[in-house]
This record gives sequence, C-alpha cells and structure tokens, in this order.
Amino acid sequence: MPERRPTGTRLRLWQREALAKYETEPRKDFLLTATPGAGKTTFALSLAVGLLGRRVIDRVIVVAPTDHLRSQWAEAAERFGVALAPDLGNSVGPVPADLHGYVTTYAQVAGKPTLHAARATSKRSLVILDEIHHAGDGLSWGEAVEHAFAGAGRRVCLTGTPFRTRVGERIPFVRYEPDDEGGLVSTADFSYGYADALRDHVVRPVVFAAYTGVSRWRNSAGEVIAASLTEAGTKSTEQAAWRTALDPKGDWVPHVIAAMDERLTQLRESGMPDAAGLVLASDQEDARAYASIVQRVTGEKPYLILSDDPKASSKIAGFAAGGARIAVCVRMVSEGVDVPRAACLAWLTSYRTPLFFAQAVGRVVRSRGRHESATVFLPAVRPLLSLAAELENERNHVLPPPAGPADSLELVDDLAEEQPEQAESALLEEWQALAAEAQFAHVLHGGRAVTPDAGADQDANYHDFIGLPGLLSAEQTAELLARRDEELRKRATRARRADPDAPPDQPAEPTEPAGPAVGNWRAAADLRREVNRLVSVLAARTGTPHAALHAQLRAAVPGPASASASLEVLESRRAYLMARM
Repeated sequence: MPERRPTGTRLRLWQREALAKYETEPRKDFLLTATPGAGKTTFALSLAVGLLGRRVIDRVIVVAPTDHLRSQWAEAAERFGVALAPDLGNSVGPVPADLHGYVTTYAQVAGKPTLHAARATSKRSLVILDEIHHAGDGLSWGEAVEHAFAGAGRRVCLTGTPFRTRVGERIPFVRYEPDDEGGLVSTADFSYGYADALRDHVVRPVVFAAYTGVSRWRNSAGEVIAASLTEAGTKSTEQAAWRTALDPKGDWVPHVIAAMDERLTQLRESGMPDAAGLVLASDQEDARAYASIVQRVTGEKPYLILSDDPKASSKIAGFAAGGARIAVCVRMVSEGVDVPRAACLAWLTSYRTPLFFAQAVGRVVRSRGRHESATVFLPAVRPLLSLAAELENERNHVLPPPAGPADSLELVDDLAEEQPEQAESALLEEWQALAAEAQFAHVLHGGRAVTPDAGADQDANYHDFIGLPGLLSAEQTAELLARRDEELRKRATRARRADPDAPPDQPAEPTEPAGPAVGNWRAAADLRREVNRLVSVLAARTGTPHAALHAQLRAAVPGPASASASLEVLESRRAYLMARM
C-alpha cells in the first residue's frame, strides 16, 4: 500500500472547526452540510488521512453521484496521499491490497449492495457518502445504500444542497427531530452556509440578473395567448410563458446569451482573463439548439456536454482547464463538478427545484480571489426569484407533514416540481410557441430587487468598471444592464436571422384577426417595455411584489394584460404609473 504523504493543504477555519467537532464528539454517523464550493472534499479527505494515520480505520470508501465525480475524488485523494481506485467495478470482488480503498457510485451500490457490504465490513472502514440526498428512500438507491453500509464502522455524509422529501422517505444514516408543524427535520452535526462562506471569502458574491419579456403561444383551441413572464396571472400561464421564452426559435434566448457573453468580456478585461460561462438546458435537443445560438451570437463554438456522450467527462475536464468562453449542458455540471473559472450562468431550463438550483448556482461561486464575482442570468419568474432570494438562508432538509387539500393550481405546481417531465409533457400537448422577446427586469442582490434609477445620469461611464466588485453598486449595475438592453436585443435579432431554420419575423399567414399596423405594433412593444420598467421601479421603491402592482394597474386602467393590451390602454397605464412616481 502506498505511503501517505503530507499534503501541505492549508485547511480553512470552518474545516478545522468541523474536524475538531468530529474528534471531540465521536459518533458512528456525521452529517456535514456545507455550501457548494466551500470544500467538503478537502474536509472529508483530511478526516480520512487522520483516521488512517492513527490506524483507527484501514479502508476508505467514497460513494459519489456520477462516474465523472469518481475520477475527481480519486485525483483529489491522490493529492492527500490516499490511493483510491476510481474504476473498481462490481465484477472485481475484493479491493486490491495495495489500495486504501475505492470510489463507487450510488448506481453501482444499488446494483450489488451485498458486495459493497462485504467490502465495508472486511476491514475497519470509513464510508464517505457524497451528496447524501441521492440515498433518499424514495429513490431506488436508498435501501441498497442502507444495506451496503449499515455495518461500516464510520460514516460521513456530505451535502451542500437544501432539499425536501416526502414523509416516509428518510435519508439513511441521518438523524431527525420533529418540527413544530408535525413533520421531521434533519439535524446536521456541522453546518457552513453560503452567508458564512461569503463572509470568509470562500465563495464569490453572486448577482442575479432577471430578464422578463412577452411570450406568445397558441393553445389547443387555436387561440393565440400573450403574457409577460412577470405578469402571468396563474401558474399554468406562467409555465407556458416560461417554456415559450426558452424556445430556441424566439428572441429571448439569444438576448440572454448575448448579455452573458458581454458580461464575460467585461470580466476578462477586468482581472479575470479566463472567465467562463455555463448554459443550462432542459434537454439534449434544446442544448444542441442553444449551442448553435451561442456560436451565432459570440462567433465562437461552445463546448457541448451531454450525459450520453462517452467523452462527456473529458470534455468537462478540457473546459475546466482550457480557455473556451462557454459550455452548454443539461445536467452534467449541476452537481459537484469543479470548474473554478466559471463565473456566469445562464438559466435556460424549466427546472426549478431548490436542490437543482443550489447545485447549479454552486458551479459559479467557487472563489479563487477576493476580486471575483458571479452573475446568474435567469427568467424573471416567481419560482426562480424565490429560490434566488432564499439562497443565503440556512436551510436543513425538511420532511413536511402530510399535505392537506390543495386547489388545482397548487397540484399543477407540485406535479411540476416532483415530476417535471410529466407535468411539462402534459402542458406541451396544448402548446405551440410562436414568439418571445426579452427585456432586462432587475438585479436581485442580497435578496433585494434592484431596478435602474429612472433619474440616474445616463452618461455615467460605468461600463469599464462593471467587472470589479465593490466599484459598482447594485443600482449602478442594474442601470448599466438596462442601458445595454437595446443593443443586446439587436444582437439577438441578428443571430436569429442568421439561422436558416428560423421563422420569419412576420408570419406568412395571419394567426389572428388583423390588428394594428406594424408601426403601431412596434410602438406597443416599446410601451410594454416602458410599463414593465416603471412597475419594476415602483416595486423597488415600495416593496410591493410585481404581480400585485400589475393587478393594481389592471384595476386602475381596465383591459387585458399588458402583453395583449392595445396602444391606447398601454399609454393610459404608463401615465398612471408616472403619476405614482
């Protein structure tokens, strides 16, 4: 067995405190909750080195969510002088004597739990369960993980993600206590949240740039529906508007990609020369379409990383070590993958669970220095804005009490969160995307929506400084993004027209009764943007939610939603909002 070498790794304060707590309060199970990017791997391997050195254990077994993370764990362990095999399959049998242990996956454990139980009990073993939420009893892996490692001498569970699960689906090896609402709440032995990591400069500060816009689609009855992302009344309308905005044939996606590309340019010119961006897609078809849009908008071919690509792991490694600007993926980089130079994220997916959101944002907050920041570009829809606002809150894994009666809207929302593919497929049967435009809405910073100051100096030269945290306030950042919005809209339109498969700007056949002339239609689009901007300013000043202000506006100036309103109604609503300023 190879000799363990001194690592020279300097532990962070929280890692030393967590190790001290493990040593002073010995127990068979230890749950560590630490925000993504904080250094859970370093903590676990430092613990393993100490236990091996004192001959408390003889073997280390790591269980990771994906095959790519097996190699990442083995490489990290090698730097600590711990020899772990990343490719020890279920057909091998005993662990080779010249190794300290091995790295496996939850899927492999589920395939042959008895084999892993024999490996874990034949020697005094420390089992490290990375991203322990994958061992939930509701998944096929839960029982297998419990069967395989119930007899292990020591277990350390790691998670950096707030997540929920149904009653009766407890995570193996996690302690629970009843809460005030009749449910169960997990109890972490040591917690290190995003706010703690931000104060310690372990993670980058993150700013969320929210983009709204009007989406138009045709329902099953042949009716053309139009709604704004921030003004959709019901959850089903919001979901349809959101999916339409994500359609690769519209203008919303190119606009947001152009905004992220410009942000990357600013970062690269302001002290982060290798800054990179990630684009998250809902499925592989969208990912391929988005990759084409990235190439048309930026002039550079992005990395396209798909889960069924046998070269996916090598592509991730190449992107992490190289200088390419953007990678497009579905879920391959959402969890645990280390790309420290990634500083921007475009959320072009309909996923909206707290688990996926925290993991994905965690890919761009890993800090390398105190002068770096992260930016997340996302649709201005209520589920995502709520998750962004809550990111800094410490949240344990909560098992809610049995649900009471729910109305149909809540049922649709729950279905979409628990089973996104089924919920969206049901929706898409009655949906055909027609068009979508994007418009900058606001910056969400520290849980606060910041809109451009209507009275700000339009000639202020902020452009050169946006990439330097601390030199721009959140208000100035919002002002700059808003002023750049029209130029980005032109870039998006040029990119769409460069696509030979893109639909024409005007349909060959009318899809609804003849309406206003083209000039009036464009004037109405400008007025809609102005109304939405004024609503955002008023929301920031008064603290009133956007949806509530839109409802007040429609009550004061009757008529359809702004997305479908006439020029006359829009002018009256603008005047009403200006009077309230």
